[in-house]
Amino acid sequence: MRLIFMGTPEFSVPVLDALVQAGHDICAVYCQPPRPAGRGKKPRPSPVQQRAEEIGLLVRHPASLKHPEPQEEFSELDADAAVVVAYGLILPQVILDAPKQGCLNIHASLLPRWRGAAPIHRAIMAGDEKTGVCIMQMEAGLDTGPVLLCEETDIGAAETTAQLHDRLSAMGAVAINKALSQLLTLTPQPQPEEGVTYAAKIDKAEARIDWARPAVEVDRLIRGLSPFPGAWFEVDGQRVKVLGSVLDEGTGAAGEVLSDDLRVACGDGAVRLTRLQRAGKGVQDVDVFQRGAQIATGTNLSAV
Repeated sequence: MRLIFMGTPEFSVPVLDALVQAGHDICAVYCQPPRPAGRGKKPRPSPVQQRAEEIGLLVRHPASLKHPEPQEEFSELDADAAVVVAYGLILPQVILDAPKQGCLNIHASLLPRWRGAAPIHRAIMAGDEKTGVCIMQMEAGLDTGPVLLCEETDIGAAETTAQLHDRLSAMGAVAINKALSQLLTLTPQPQPEEGVTYAAKIDKAEARIDWARPAVEVDRLIRGLSPFPGAWFEVDGQRVKVLGSVLDEGTGAAGEVLSDDLRVACGDGAVRLTRLQRAGKGVQDVDVFQRGAQIATGTNLSAV
């Protein structure tokens, strides 16, 4: 098929690769404009732009698709369909209507659960046992379109957003090719009105660990926010991110460090912190971190 690909972050790259490998004609790749990054704040192309240019594909990165000029350029591509995965810009109706078979979105949840910006984070933070990817026909509403195909997977008890992100990206790459190969025979299924939840963008204010919460919720927060933005606590006036944890046993005041391997008491139960990162430092396993930080048993992380 003659396709337009629309995506921006690393999550989208395996999908682009899969479409190319399947032999589809990618007539253009749309992504968000390069953003300032690094110490020099020089514009840095997105992962999708970098990969598309490596392959030799036409890349466009308009700041908006709301104006006539980019809309006309999009329409003139005369695509059979557009594949959209974590693009990050609103698609006006004129864009949605331009490809012959419309715009197909790969969404990383079991719709209608977790419509919106952060479905992977929210699924883990909520303690969901299952998630998946849906291939959806796009319409004007936020992730409200009918679903063409859905693939389900279990969420591992110790899985982080980073790990689940990679698995769902690979699943999405397979699912979109399956959907495209059956596009004329698949029956779009309207999303049910029951079970709708919204995966709001992660607010950094959510990331501070409240040790008074049950251990199971603290563990979900840590895994759900790993690697970004990273759940955190403060000790000796310094912020420490926690990027890995496991549920453990133990009792004490909420936030009390129960052992040298950073087993920490919560409102109910305890968690053991396994991967941490001090400001300006790399991520370290707990034993390496403790050789430098030496957070002593008995320290209360809620009080410092």
